[in-house]
Amino acid sequence: MRCLFVIAVVFFMVYGCSPGKLYAPVVVNDPEPLWLDTFRSPGSMQLSVYWYWISDNISKEGVEKDLEAMKRVGINRAFMSNIDGGGPVGKVRIFSDEWWSILHAALKKATELDIEIGLFNSPGWSQSGGPWISADRSMRYLASVDTVVNGPLLFQSKLPAIDTPFQDYKVLAFPAGKNKSAGTVLFADKREKQPLVVSVPVTGNKPMRSLVMKADHTINTTAKLYYEKDGQYVFVRTIEFDRSNLQLNVGFDPLAPVVISLPGVVTKGYRIEFAEPGQAKIRIAVSSQPMVERFPEKTLAKMFQTPLPFWDSYTWGPQPVVDDSSLLVPPTAVKDLTAESRDGLLRWNVPAGEWTIRRMVMRSTGVTNGPTTPEGTGLEVDKLNRDHVSYHFNSFIGEILKRIPAADRRSFRVVVADSYETGGQNWTDDMQPRFIRQYGYDPVPFLPAVHGIVVGSQDMSDRFLRDLRQLVSDRVAYDYVGGLRDEAHKHGLTTWLENYGHWGFPSEFLKYGGQSDEIGGEFWNEGTLGNIECRAASSAAHIYGKTQVSAESFTSGGAPFHRVPSMLKKRGDWSFTEGINKTLLHVYIQQPDERTPGMNAWFGTEFNRHNTWFEMGKAYFDYLKRCNFLLQQGKPVNDVAYFIGEDAPIMTGVTEPALPAGFQFDYINAEVLLRRLTVRDGRLVLPDGMSYRVLVIPPVKSMSPEVLEKIDSLVNAGAIVYGNPPKLAPGLAGYPGSQQRLQALARGLWGDVDGVKIKSRQVGKGQIVSGASMDELLALAGLVPDFNRHTNAPILYTHRKTARDEYYFVSNQSDSVVRFTPCFRDGKGQPWLLDATTGTRRKLPGYTAGADGISVNLKLEKNESYFIVFDKEVEPVYSGADNFPEPAKTEELKTTWTVQFDAVRRGPATPVTFSQLTDWSLHNNDSIKYYSGKAVYRARVYISSVPTGSPVLRFAPVNGMALIKLNGVELGTIWTEPYRMSTGTLLKKGWNDLEIEVVNTWENRLIGDKKLPEAQRGTYVANASVGDGQALSPSGLTGNIVLEIYPLVK
Repeated sequence: MRCLFVIAVVFFMVYGCSPGKLYAPVVVNDPEPLWLDTFRSPGSMQLSVYWYWISDNISKEGVEKDLEAMKRVGINRAFMSNIDGGGPVGKVRIFSDEWWSILHAALKKATELDIEIGLFNSPGWSQSGGPWISADRSMRYLASVDTVVNGPLLFQSKLPAIDTPFQDYKVLAFPAGKNKSAGTVLFADKREKQPLVVSVPVTGNKPMRSLVMKADHTINTTAKLYYEKDGQYVFVRTIEFDRSNLQLNVGFDPLAPVVISLPGVVTKGYRIEFAEPGQAKIRIAVSSQPMVERFPEKTLAKMFQTPLPFWDSYTWGPQPVVDDSSLLVPPTAVKDLTAESRDGLLRWNVPAGEWTIRRMVMRSTGVTNGPTTPEGTGLEVDKLNRDHVSYHFNSFIGEILKRIPAADRRSFRVVVADSYETGGQNWTDDMQPRFIRQYGYDPVPFLPAVHGIVVGSQDMSDRFLRDLRQLVSDRVAYDYVGGLRDEAHKHGLTTWLENYGHWGFPSEFLKYGGQSDEIGGEFWNEGTLGNIECRAASSAAHIYGKTQVSAESFTSGGAPFHRVPSMLKKRGDWSFTEGINKTLLHVYIQQPDERTPGMNAWFGTEFNRHNTWFEMGKAYFDYLKRCNFLLQQGKPVNDVAYFIGEDAPIMTGVTEPALPAGFQFDYINAEVLLRRLTVRDGRLVLPDGMSYRVLVIPPVKSMSPEVLEKIDSLVNAGAIVYGNPPKLAPGLAGYPGSQQRLQALARGLWGDVDGVKIKSRQVGKGQIVSGASMDELLALAGLVPDFNRHTNAPILYTHRKTARDEYYFVSNQSDSVVRFTPCFRDGKGQPWLLDATTGTRRKLPGYTAGADGISVNLKLEKNESYFIVFDKEVEPVYSGADNFPEPAKTEELKTTWTVQFDAVRRGPATPVTFSQLTDWSLHNNDSIKYYSGKAVYRARVYISSVPTGSPVLRFAPVNGMALIKLNGVELGTIWTEPYRMSTGTLLKKGWNDLEIEVVNTWENRLIGDKKLPEAQRGTYVANASVGDGQALSPSGLTGNIVLEIYPLVK
């Protein structure tokens, strides 16, 4: 159609006239930074994908086509694993000759294409195991069975056995106690959605010391506990009773009892009020014999029941003091009779008195790797023992290295370990000598505490169990992760690891991640999973000196074939502001044949060659690469380090007090604080270049004297540290001297700072602060916001620094346009806008400089993001102009379109005329209504003349992607707001040919086929498909195409 006004183009760009740029800055001869070419054409940047071989459905032709498709769209790293994803089971069993042949072909093809391959270190995505792992190499725990005898006598008998398989470990004996225990046992029938009140009578005048509740079924409820006093009930506490998850990966004792220490009061009875939720038969016992409170949880026999444990989920308060020493087992009274026992047969001269003989064995937790097919499934390897980890590595990865010629597997460079989902263990073969080496005392006398016996005192037993958990945590990091890493290095390989675990994570997340060559987080596209994982990964990378931080990205559940890049952008941009800078797409499922949409699973976004938009998705993949590239420059600017404390296990830290908007942070652990952290010019500095202005101590009462001593030295050297003085030295090592040392250090550092009347104190060159708000703390540190957004809109940011440039990434997380003028604290030099969707940059002349930084007027469309880069080597060009002017002229392009659908995809065989751009799903022709795939729109537009300005085509939102061509030249692909494309100098006087390739999702075709008899369907879906009655998705070009003329920015 003829335009109603004359269009002239004067489109001066800093580096040419390529399309894609919206505003035209003044031409200035500035030296371009060396990295700009990579930003424009990011093909060399690495983009990774999970490549799952699902349920034995694989083929040689399929894997080769998969890799070729990856190469075409710029995916150049793939992490492969054999997964049981549900759905039909294929014919190529793992470890069969055909499987080995296909694996060989895949590695050879990847080598030819220069695609880096990472192989999961075992079948399945979690964790490290297989059929080669025997029980005595698996994850193990201490189990026990007791025999009570009265001496003096010669005991010569077979001790009771424990379910096989097991390994005898120790035979111990200890006094059973001078006072016979008394108490009450009863059963309660708890019904779902009904509260239950249970009265527990007590006879005699002995105080009850323990309450044990054990359910016969899954239950998750709470109970309020009271004791009777003078006819009234006195509230004691609320008890969490969570046995909702019986999977072994959240505890090797699925229905472990809930054990509570009772205050030593004489009473006639207790009252337990169960809340409405939960149904089970519950055995309730109160006893005068004390027990270690929550010993199943403290020994990892029962772990956090859901995926996201809180930072303090494995911390417990002090137990009531037992004032009757006859009820306690002195550690010196525990006798090691192992030498007198062989295969369970014990010969021992029992001293006078009542004795408990405890046969202690190691048993497998029974946890297996997975999810994978039966041929690849076996026990999980021992995570506390390097020898067993080495055996596991050589049994799987080593076998691959032996079978496949080195020349054909040069692509294989990475050994992968996904998120930890295999639970805890608490013992291994050499645990005793390692314990002695780490803590300086023998754990054997305290082993009865593992199963609830109070050794020494409640406090001593808790301290021992804390040391045990810490050793487990350390060995999982050093022996498991470090063991995999060292084995990989022997073969020229590296390791990649997600440094957390959703099911029974037994380690400390920062230390755990720090042992791997690369670290990854994860996030789901919908929901909150990822909200702690990405920060966990980026913090570990930052404090251990690793530049790149991966994330398993866009994982999802349900809604198959629904997601398109525009739906992924918001969450992906969020991940960048959490410190992620190396995107790992989830997931590419191996496509063994040409049936479409093909193999799929209940999880993941369909990044594979059979998905409709995969090839056009290169535009989105280039966007991710550009973002990753810039976010790998220099070092992050994070002002605050939040110390996570020394409790274990722990999977996240706590930001308390919370950090105001405009600042960034990392978590930091004791290992890095002790070994790597120093002070320089008032900043806390790591040897790799990271630095922080403030260290925040978490709200915990315990801290080791070594850590506090280091904090004291940091403060004296000039650091600012916030937090309350610790009260308790954790663990039994060095106790009670450690406690006295800690208290003396705390008094010396905090002095008269009480957090109320006195909130800060100069110590040496630094400050100790307590009780202040975070705003007060940051002001004391002389910090203004790094990115002061000056708006309540949800604008997120991250910031990285090099010697030459300051890189700020800003993201609009709202569905509205936001105009704002943020202040960039480190803004120095010329501000540039870099648009990662197009690979273009332009100067921003509209800004003001002030004491707190440079303020730049900005505009972000719905979910839009870009980089603001300050080049300190370029003198700023300031004009005061609006950096985002409104278009000077707009004109709706009204024309008739011919649309060519793909007949192979069951679209119309001949072109269809559209007089208006309308939604395909509303069409009365079923071959259009239910069409899925690519269609090509063509039209001619007449331009009588060209006015001055920068011409841009703006489109209505596209539910999919669209490739724009003008006069035979490709302008680019639109896939996200603001759905606009600069024409550059390509718009000409006279007739202009406009061609637009549009692609939608598979949803509409699947919905249409679901209405057909199965024999008539042209689609194949292996697993999850569309739901019954699911609405069609809007498709094709809709609304109006508008030509906008923007003024030149002066």
